[in-house]
This record gives sequence, C-alpha cells and structure tokens, in this order.
Amino acid sequence: MAVSVEFKMEREGLLNVGDEVDVEEEKLLTLQGMMVYYTIIPALAMSNNMPQSKALKEFHGRVTKIVPYGSASFVTVEFP
Repeated sequence: MAVSVEFKMEREGLLNVGDEVDVEEEKLLTLQGMMVYYTIIPALAMSNNMPQSKALKEFHGRVTKIVPYGSASFVTVEFP
C-alpha cells in the first residue's frame, strides 16, 4: 500500500509532478516522544514531524502533487 507524505518547498521550480525523489530520515526527541521528519535530497523540501510509528519503510518516491501556497508550495510524494 502506497504512503503519501506532504513536504513544504520554500523555493519555486525545484520539483515537478512526476519527479522521482529520494528522502533522508532524521529523528527528533520531543515532549510527545520520538518523532521523525524527512528531507527531499538535496534539501529541496521538508516534511512535518510525525510519530516514529508512522516512519517510512521506503525512501524513494514520486511527486504526485504540487500546490502553491503564498511564497511556498506543498509537495505530495507517494512512496511504495
């Protein structure tokens, strides 16, 4: 089952729908417990924090949607 993750991209035109991307995972200890977040390599966009229980199993995906929002865009990536 595919998993979709939303990323915030601060600069225009770095990604396009259909692009294949790789992400790296970082862990963060917070008051809510261990969280993970992902960065599209090389630092093109970053996800929100999510619980470690929802960590990705695959780190290669495809951009399925880009929605402009003010000076940034929200990029949806689908992982197999």
